Amino acid sequence: MEPFDLKNQSYLAIENWGSQFPELIAGFTTKSGGYSKGDYESLNLGFHVGDNGSNVCLNREKVAELLNFPLKFWVGAEQIHDIVLKKITKADRGKGSNSYEHSFKGIDGFYTNEEGILLTLCFADCVPLFFIAPEKKMIGTAHAGWKGTVGQIATKMITAWGREGIKPEEIFVAIGPSICEKCYIVDKHVITLVDKSLEDGGALPYNLLKEGQYSLNLQELNRQILLKTGVPDKNILITQFCSSCNDDIFFSHRRDKGKTGRMISFIGWKETLDRL
Repeated sequence: MEPFDLKNQSYLAIENWGSQFPELIAGFTTKSGGYSKGDYESLNLGFHVGDNGSNVCLNREKVAELLNFPLKFWVGAEQIHDIVLKKITKADRGKGSNSYEHSFKGIDGFYTNEEGILLTLCFADCVPLFFIAPEKKMIGTAHAGWKGTVGQIATKMITAWGREGIKPEEIFVAIGPSICEKCYIVDKHVITLVDKSLEDGGALPYNLLKEGQYSLNLQELNRQILLKTGVPDKNILITQFCSSCNDDIFFSHRRDKGKTGRMISFIGWKETLDRL
């Protein structure tokens, strides 16, 4: 069953998690329902892609209102396709929420066990990973393009949570809307790195199309990496949405030839917001 439910034209929610934990807000935005024009039409949430900054702020305020999660409680990152994570506290709220300049530099993943913080990252084909360990109130999100995936940013998150006393079997993961295997063609260099990140004997998440060209399933590769860390298969949800195929819903860096907007992943505990 598809884990991401289109709640309205502007975002999808992780339905299963939301029903289990009503105080949790977690999901992924679409490209619809915003103020941006042209290549960024209309709900572009990325400051770094050449869009009018005022429109991006208006779009973010619109999403904040839809989610009932004030923009001043968001955090955002620069994102450089690396595997560096940052644990967030309430003292960090607002950084990167309304400007790229004030975002966390060199970060591709966030996690926190504090309420009243919305962790956000930008996407337009890369894989958004969502993490939750409900017993410990820990949540996280990571940006996994091919570099972050073969660098095993998913493993990095599980390891970081291990230092917090959280076992892999206590962790649930959702793999969100991103480019699918048939739309994602890579060269031998990428596949060589993919092979290094896999267990011997595992199912290959790619297919040879012709000499030097392969179709790569980044979602499946992340699933295999997570299984290797000890996260149970039953704890992993995978979307069927493709950022490239579903052109009526999402921006796609590949499909749109690099000139396009960005969606965001978001996750946060919001149960005490009314008292903040």
